[in-house]
Amino acid sequence: LPVVNDIHQHFTNIQIDARIDWQIDWVVEESFADIPRMHAGVNKVFTVAMRRWKKSLFSRKTWAEISAFKKLIKKNQYDAVIDCQGLLKSALITKQASTTIQGLKHGFDSSSIREPIASLFYEKKYNISYNQHAVTRNRALVAMSLGYALPSNAPDYGINVSNSMSANRMDIGSQSIDLKQDYVIALHGTSRDSKLWPVENWVELGKALAKQNLNLVLPWASDAELTRANQIASQLENATVLPKLSILQIAGMISNAKAAIGVDTGLSHLAAALNIPTIAIYTDTNPTLTGVMAGKFAPAINLGGIAQLPSVNDVLTTLKPFI
Repeated sequence: LPVVNDIHQHFTNIQIDARIDWQIDWVVEESFADIPRMHAGVNKVFTVAMRRWKKSLFSRKTWAEISAFKKLIKKNQYDAVIDCQGLLKSALITKQASTTIQGLKHGFDSSSIREPIASLFYEKKYNISYNQHAVTRNRALVAMSLGYALPSNAPDYGINVSNSMSANRMDIGSQSIDLKQDYVIALHGTSRDSKLWPVENWVELGKALAKQNLNLVLPWASDAELTRANQIASQLENATVLPKLSILQIAGMISNAKAAIGVDTGLSHLAAALNIPTIAIYTDTNPTLTGVMAGKFAPAINLGGIAQLPSVNDVLTTLKPFI
């Protein structure tokens, strides 16, 4: 997301001819398409379903969808195609895109990515150190690809959410979420059990928030996450388990929270991008490289690390200035 703002800022600074029609399009996995759609600086969002397609490679429907995507991505001719992910699957998509006569395909070189084979599909390759945060690496890649200096300012994620939430009430179809008080959103679900924060810690946190008249709101996306949310809420009087929501709807809930507390999950990064004070809890990964990164307008703080378990007191002390 920050590179979209960087690109727009760069072309504004060089006073590009207003008559020239230029735009940024984005290819994204279908389940995450809501995120780039929140950014006004993105023109078209093309979706792929790599995860779903892999499960049914011999299906006629799968190959029809792949063919339709390839036709879409070839409709425009791009002056630059940049692979910010640096995986084989994203490199294969990069290869499908059409460029102008002078247009090039850009990406990380083989020593800068986890899947070196991906670099074979780029015409311009860049060496960008692993020992940097992922946001910084992506901003560097795009700056080098488009020929401008790497910005030194804090990233501007540039997204906002328009939703049906008024005060602490959100209407979702026939359902209504009506929260009686201000809340902290608990982003408790993640991809691996080793990255979880214990249920008893969430309960203790919720009890501390109750003393400050704050609700603890619990979203979920899977049956396991729903079970955990209910375990936490059953021991609290100030907890609300949300119905199953889309990413856009969860973004709406996050954007109205006093703060977000989350484990190592994409929703913690989304909270930081939405300019909500965010505390991310790390127990099994290194936040120096992939932790939440604060934008221009709100703090984002990482606690813990590999084989570390931040305490409830650590979280409450960090949270105190924001509630």
